[in-house]
Amino acid sequence: MESIVKQSLLYDFYGELLTDHQRAVYEDAVFNDMSLSEIAQEQGISRQGVHDLIKRCDRLLDGYEEKLQLVSKFQKTRQMVAEIRKKLQQFQETRDEELIRQIDQLSVEIMEL
Repeated sequence: MESIVKQSLLYDFYGELLTDHQRAVYEDAVFNDMSLSEIAQEQGISRQGVHDLIKRCDRLLDGYEEKLQLVSKFQKTRQMVAEIRKKLQQFQETRDEELIRQIDQLSVEIMEL
């Protein structure tokens, strides 16, 4: 299941960098859960061609992430925002001024991503 989530995130961030043909095949395989044979018949290519194309798309998407780190930054930002929300809730309960300093520091780190 984790692989599908990873593929989905990578596609969300970098899918537009694939060709129309690559996107169509990749979407059918990953999101529409079509078999290689079904995609091959629909696209007019061999089953092996579909398999190779999906693997190539996976490598391309992984390569984009390796270079640009957009998914990694997105996930880190989400984690930091969740931490800010938690600290804010704690502050509302305790009025501990140290929490405000920590929240400020997290916001600075987010801006530096």
